[in-house]
Amino acid sequence: MSTPTDMLVVASHRDLRRRLFDVLDREDHDRILSARDSAHAAILLAGRGPVALLVVAFEGDGRVSRACCEQLRAMEACRDAPLLAVFAPDCKIGPALLPESVTDWLDSTHLERELVARWQRARMRSPGDRGAEAGRIAPAISPEDALAYRFAFDDEDGDSEWIVVDPSGDRVLDVNTAVFRHSQLSVTDLLGKPLAQCLAFEGVELDKVLREADRCWHPCQRRTRQGADTGQANARRVRHRGKDAVALAFRSDRAETRGEAALALLTRIFQASSSVDVQAATARLLIDELSLDYLALWSARPEDSAVPSQLVLHWRGEDIAWPDPALQTSLRRVLGGKAMLHADDGQRLAEYDPLLQQLRIAGFAGLPLLDERRSVIGALLVGRRRGLGRMDIVEPVLRCAAARFAQSIELRRTREQGRAEGLLDALTGLPNRLLFNDRLDTIIREAHRTGECFAVLFVDLDRFKAINDTYGHAAGDQVLRVVTQRLCSSIRASDTVARYAGDEFTVVLRHIIKTDDVLRVAEKIVQVMEAPLHLDGGEELQVTASIGVSFFPDDAADADTLLKHADEAMYAAKHLGRNNFQIYEMSQDQAQQQDVALISRLRHAERNGELRVFYQPQVDAATEDIVGMEALVRWEHPELGGISPGVFIPLAEESGLIVSLGEWVLRTACAQAQAWEQAFGLRLRLGVNLSAVQLMEPDLLEVVGRVLKETGLDPGLLEMEVTESISIKEVPNLVENLHGLHDLGCRIAIDDFGTGAASLDYLRRLPADRIKIDQSFVRNIGIDPDDEAIVRATIEMAHRLKRGVVAEGVEIEQHFEFLRANHCDELQGYLFCRPLPQASFERLLAERQRLVEGEGAAAA
Repeated sequence: MSTPTDMLVVASHRDLRRRLFDVLDREDHDRILSARDSAHAAILLAGRGPVALLVVAFEGDGRVSRACCEQLRAMEACRDAPLLAVFAPDCKIGPALLPESVTDWLDSTHLERELVARWQRARMRSPGDRGAEAGRIAPAISPEDALAYRFAFDDEDGDSEWIVVDPSGDRVLDVNTAVFRHSQLSVTDLLGKPLAQCLAFEGVELDKVLREADRCWHPCQRRTRQGADTGQANARRVRHRGKDAVALAFRSDRAETRGEAALALLTRIFQASSSVDVQAATARLLIDELSLDYLALWSARPEDSAVPSQLVLHWRGEDIAWPDPALQTSLRRVLGGKAMLHADDGQRLAEYDPLLQQLRIAGFAGLPLLDERRSVIGALLVGRRRGLGRMDIVEPVLRCAAARFAQSIELRRTREQGRAEGLLDALTGLPNRLLFNDRLDTIIREAHRTGECFAVLFVDLDRFKAINDTYGHAAGDQVLRVVTQRLCSSIRASDTVARYAGDEFTVVLRHIIKTDDVLRVAEKIVQVMEAPLHLDGGEELQVTASIGVSFFPDDAADADTLLKHADEAMYAAKHLGRNNFQIYEMSQDQAQQQDVALISRLRHAERNGELRVFYQPQVDAATEDIVGMEALVRWEHPELGGISPGVFIPLAEESGLIVSLGEWVLRTACAQAQAWEQAFGLRLRLGVNLSAVQLMEPDLLEVVGRVLKETGLDPGLLEMEVTESISIKEVPNLVENLHGLHDLGCRIAIDDFGTGAASLDYLRRLPADRIKIDQSFVRNIGIDPDDEAIVRATIEMAHRLKRGVVAEGVEIEQHFEFLRANHCDELQGYLFCRPLPQASFERLLAERQRLVEGEGAAAA
């Protein structure tokens, strides 16, 4: 009997039907039947033999799709074929309501990356692995196997690779789709094979890794179709389909497959020294880390009709006759400002581009290089024979590299033009005042458009006149050149240093996330300047600097005022003894005016839809599963963009707006938590912060009780968080209100524990169910032994008092391992998940439910 080759796709929505067809068509399947419904499918199947695969899109309430599955199963051609269900974006049902005839399912958002792998896995299953009817495929790794944490909290596109083996490692039992995607291997290459054929550990025996299964990371290589990827893997014991097994997690060091590796690559790109050929160094990093077969860097001047010039060319292949640039369609399009991103379908362009026709590459990307005025000054073209990998990781790397290339081209042109037009300082080679002011204006225009924050530093050398008078102007010139080198070594490539006048320098620090980042740079400059300086004549000098700092947009929104404020702050540093830095501080009247304006806008923020509630998961340290969430308010100001809670929460407390704001957050979060409870039934605890002002409100208990009644949320799922900095003396009814909340059935948590002065008193007098260790202690794990001792003692003390413990600010694996080893109950932080808006948090819960229900169905 011949092997079935026909495939049948059924979807009423044309766009989804086309996507399904295209995914299968890329696998070179010649006969793909595309039907609108079961009646249409019957017509297409008339006279044909058995089909190899059925794909049915579930849409709307799923009733029509369920009926379609049963009608297809009744047809002779479809009786034994695997049936994959694809949830369309408008589908309102979950996996639990799929008919028994469905073999496996996936969401349409993962269609391109998972459909073929799911089908291949379905073909490999033996009859004994299936259910009583057509059977369902168990998920590759289930929450029961203690792997829900990795699947639920890794990024949405699934970086982590998982391989499940029997305890001896003689047989690979299962793998997840990330393994197929990254290795380009098929199911037959992996399932049933010894682990040693897939993973090769370095410096440790495979038997030892499997025997200990202690989650320690070990260097290794993971086999691919092209050879091997280097990386690290760890092992843990799990239960897989009712039997003991070992699950291994692999993370590649290749930048196209793992976010951390891509971030490391970006760091290396932007740390490339200006003393070397930046273009060649950046190109080499891209070629090596992304395994590129082709890279071309072009410089162009669209304002004139000159032919673009090629700055870098790399081709890992046979010699070819390179077409004239005018004939390279893709190059012309990119130089015209069009970004081209083709992860694995680059050959679509070959019909129009003779170069791509000769290169025969599958993955192709072309990005325009833009200067600060958003004009095209060049193009970056890259390609690879086997596709570019995960575009959500590769694209940001390429865009950052393109920005680096553009910066180097623009800098070279600026220097050429500056020397010709007098825009560069002849002594130091830095931009002069004229060029700096022009750049600052450009940065401000861009910041108004993008919402960027940046800082301006005014640097003035202390007692420089005395150096000129004592040692002469030649010595003064040498000092200025050394100062220039020290300033440039203290900042990033994206920042700007200029010689503003005489011994005055100005610096722009771009893309500021936190004020502390700027303060660290200013402190670094002060320290670097203090180093002894040796003149050519042998004399040793110590040159210091006074620095003033102002911020955009907080201190000013125009260049002149920003510089004026930085200059005022610099003189404040001079008056405080020199050799230090000061931040501009507006007058009390100015600060008051700004606060009044923000408070006025905050009064209307809720009504204008500017407030949002974000949710950050809390996970069980032992099972690594989500058990709760904290509600966090965010404010998107229409002119100023996102305003930090550290700014507007104190203003809300001062003005009394925190009462209405807190009630809005409480009601919004409780209503959403109840909706999720009805949808998923996870009994997730919801943490909501209470301020001191709210705790002094006489009707607090009535407000909380009313919200719980209106939203229907179980009081036992609501946890009110009270910061330890709130004084029992300042809030006389604090203890009574918290006991009242406890009587309502709510839980109480002490937030920021360890930062106040009343820790023991709080634990003794308040009805606290849990304490939350402040992130300032957690972030010093592995750095400060004293903070580690405080964390250990806090956990032990809380447990002796029968209080639960949550650690905040868990950001790296070292934090995680330390806290779990010391029996911390729950964890919260960026290692697991950032605070998410409502829609993203709901997708996270839906993914978790998918794993749980899939495992439950398989077990049944």
